[in-house]
Amino acid sequence: MLDNARMHAAAPLPMPAAASPWRLCVAPMMDWTDRHCRAFHRVLAPSARLYTEMLHAQALLHGAAERLLMQAPGERPTALQLGGSDPAALAAAARVGEGAGYDEINLNVGCPSERVQAGRFGACLMLEPALVADCVRAMQDAVPVPVPVTVKCRIGVDRQDSEADLDCFVETLLRRTRLRVLIVHARKAWLAGLSPAENRSVPPLDYVRVQRLKQRFPELTIVLNGGLLDVASSRV
Repeated sequence: MLDNARMHAAAPLPMPAAASPWRLCVAPMMDWTDRHCRAFHRVLAPSARLYTEMLHAQALLHGAAERLLMQAPGERPTALQLGGSDPAALAAAARVGEGAGYDEINLNVGCPSERVQAGRFGACLMLEPALVADCVRAMQDAVPVPVPVTVKCRIGVDRQDSEADLDCFVETLLRRTRLRVLIVHARKAWLAGLSPAENRSVPPLDYVRVQRLKQRFPELTIVLNGGLLDVASSRV
């Protein structure tokens, strides 16, 4: 995934027609990737997969869903990123998103902000893999099979950051869901002591760990995220 700031300065990025749908994605970011920003990204990257800001499931179910889900003309393919930890609410929100024409429903299990933690969603859910699996399965059951339900996570959380911990998280999802695409921010998340901005820069990047994860789970499409500022840096 390419970060937004550098996407703004990039030349248009074509892709071969046969490329994976996740070969080039523009990372979701709160307060950035609204429909206006995504329209600009689509001009710069005609074939990239775009992502919404994270939207809490309850905001879609009890808020201005039509406004929140608006897309610019020609914007697709676009993924809707959801936050939450209630399987039933996430399933209902996924159904609403699919009905609005989104091409993918993504569950955020990587945001480390204190506000998000207080709501029991985001990166803190990596400590509850069984609950994440329940959420993913409910979302999958709520939308047609062609619409993929994906997960975005970190390589670890706080002291639970070994490769064995990450494997346990992934194995739980594979055993209990039909997950086929995992987006991995190649940094751990510190749930206390670092701001969201610091959590995108202070914990060191570990692309090699994500590459090893792919070797252990070849059946998964694993999308690398974090620190990929341009096309050249994405060729790791």
